[in-house]
Amino acid sequence: MRQILDLIPLVLFFIAYKMDGQSLQLLNYSYTFDGIFSATAVLMMATTAQIILIKLLVGKVEKQLLWLFAVIIVAGSATLILRNELFIQWKPTVFNWGMATVLFASLYIGKKSLLERMLGQQLKLPKPAWLRLNQLWITNFIVVGTLNICVAYNFSQSAWVNYKLYSAFGFTLLLMILTMVIIFPHIKDQPENVS
Repeated sequence: MRQILDLIPLVLFFIAYKMDGQSLQLLNYSYTFDGIFSATAVLMMATTAQIILIKLLVGKVEKQLLWLFAVIIVAGSATLILRNELFIQWKPTVFNWGMATVLFASLYIGKKSLLERMLGQQLKLPKPAWLRLNQLWITNFIVVGTLNICVAYNFSQSAWVNYKLYSAFGFTLLLMILTMVIIFPHIKDQPENVS
């Protein structure tokens, strides 16, 4: 469920992009949306608000979200300052390939993979299941990052924005389903006190 909520800044990015050329009147201030640049600013503000809300409500922000926030701020700032949308278009690829690299490296650093370290307290799985789960997530991050940059370079900006929104929901749902396929056979083996 949290992964779906993490998509809210992306939805706001999509809405702001679609409002290109429209004006918004707030008090005595009028703002006219200018496509990818307004959408990028909205994405940066929405992600910042998301981090602050999670910190206030939960008390702790996951490292993955902090990494995403850092990439959004850097790529978004470069997009706005240099007025070049390629920086924000590269953001999903940099983030996803970075996550794939971290997950891959975690297989060789320490006794447990990153996923096992993160979820091992809530979920007890045998080593082969953790390995399959890691391979699935690594593959997902590589594929998502690669497809993003292929669409960014081979299709229009509008097609990329549409792809970004719909593929984010699709890949998130697919990853959740495939993760459950790996985990489900081991659910009956869970200790009673694991929640």
